Amino acid sequence: MTVTEKAAYLRGLAEGLDLDEKKEETKLFKAMLDVIDDLALTVSDLEDELALVTEQLDAVDEDLDELEQFVYDDECCDEDDDVYEVDCPACGETVYFDGEDIDAGFAECPACGEKLEFDLDGCDCGCDCGCDDEDDKD
Repeated sequence: MTVTEKAAYLRGLAEGLDLDEKKEETKLFKAMLDVIDDLALTVSDLEDELALVTEQLDAVDEDLDELEQFVYDDECCDEDDDVYEVDCPACGETVYFDGEDIDAGFAECPACGEKLEFDLDGCDCGCDCGCDDEDDKD
């Protein structure tokens, strides 16, 4: 049962009571039922608008998925590969660096402060991007 149906049901119950129109309580009940009707119609309108917005948002989301596939599908590495796990040789701590740190060729270990250097000569991403793979140099 929707909110508007429940409001109509309450109005029907109140009308079935055959209340005396001259009493103040009856006027109060009728005013309250009018407010309930207005609220029920407002809720119904909001539900309809929300359904429309949800439908439009789903369409935008699908379009964005297609755009992301088009833009990011040809990249060498996935977004998940942008975070690198490194074991610090000085302290043995496992630390994480983003692609920018790795591309720079060095980073500082956040655990001990040791300067770590990265060899960027070969690509071991496993894709067909055409870059030099360490295994192909043998």
